[in-house]
Amino acid sequence: MKILVVGDGGREHAIAWKLLQSSRVTGVFCAPGNGGTALLAKCCNVPLLSDDFEGLYRFVLTNAIRLVVVGSEVPLAKGITDYFSQYGVLVFGPSQLGAQIEASKTWAKTLMEEAGIPTGRWASFTDAESAYTYVEQQTTPIVVKVDGLAAGKGVTVAMTVEEAQSAIAAGFDGQFGDAGQRLIIEEYLTGREISVLALTDGTTICPLIPVQDHKRIGENDTGANTGGMGVYGPIPWVTAELMRRIQQDILEPAIAQLKQRDITYRGVLYAGLMITPDGEPKVIEFNCRFGDPETQVVLPLLETQLDQLLLACVNGTLAEETITWKPRVAACVVAAAQGYPGHYNKGNLITGIGMGTDPGVMIFHAGTRLNTSTNPPVLVTNGGRVFGVTALGDNFQTAFSLAYSALNTIQFDGIYYRRDIGHQVR
Repeated sequence: MKILVVGDGGREHAIAWKLLQSSRVTGVFCAPGNGGTALLAKCCNVPLLSDDFEGLYRFVLTNAIRLVVVGSEVPLAKGITDYFSQYGVLVFGPSQLGAQIEASKTWAKTLMEEAGIPTGRWASFTDAESAYTYVEQQTTPIVVKVDGLAAGKGVTVAMTVEEAQSAIAAGFDGQFGDAGQRLIIEEYLTGREISVLALTDGTTICPLIPVQDHKRIGENDTGANTGGMGVYGPIPWVTAELMRRIQQDILEPAIAQLKQRDITYRGVLYAGLMITPDGEPKVIEFNCRFGDPETQVVLPLLETQLDQLLLACVNGTLAEETITWKPRVAACVVAAAQGYPGHYNKGNLITGIGMGTDPGVMIFHAGTRLNTSTNPPVLVTNGGRVFGVTALGDNFQTAFSLAYSALNTIQFDGIYYRRDIGHQVR
């Protein structure tokens, strides 16, 4: 079968790469894709934006696409699944209503309360003055989040009331567009943060391996929040008992509550969790799609064919599947453009990049573009997070050593990456 992957990040490159390992998959198309997907064998980029639903549908019809896999949250929030479903096209990803679990933090928090899912205390605001008054009455640190989608950059962990007020002003002053016209302010949770991505067909929900992301731009987990600067997994201290509790207390109640709202949620439910010092899992946020860069660690360790699992979610047969894993660990380090998550330049030449000289190393492109106006074509930067280097190993010391060794061979003007990713396990 032929599959269309919608999106242009490192996550979409990893999804396409994994799908092509199945003998059932004859080709993958990425819309719009990136420089890495353009170089992937049996994969073609499609010059269509992820929210051009009409254009994408024409492409699906013309090319006999069997399955559409939506990688990023924006087209899901705009209703891509609903659009294709009305024409009988199979889509992996929740409906527009289901995608509200990421597109509106207020909606998600309300669902958690209704389902009895453990999360931090919170309040929602549509005007700055009420928000200012609220934070003055709270203890710090405190967390300020824009309600809508902000590419992972709409969260401020405010250490002082003044920082919280600055974050409130930024939201209501339009720094995040419409996403910031409602804010939520919530309790600062302490503990160890983990990410659990789970596949679901709307009834059965199966967690994948737990991984740990590094959100802050600076080493020692300092500086501004980003979409993620590196990740590793599976997390060695996450026990089977803790995963059972996450399944029982968080994942299953979320799917049940969605059903209560007449929403059949099919796709990925991503739970960003804080494991408190007393071992309690609490939800920081839910996302409606595969994580980036979490996917770049999860999929290389997945033994079961990805297309098989995605179709089971779409067809409502996930309970019949068994998910198996390679007995190894994986590490991913993200290389970003200078200035990210703020302003950065595009178009810088990238040299020394490939899928890795070691068979255990994979380079998943994110903000790259293949410049075909030169002979031969060259790769240039085209985003804030440019690529991620993933390495497999029998232990984390080996995996991180391979990842950083591969990073040392790649260059572009202004390249930046954290050198302490995985410091918890290295």
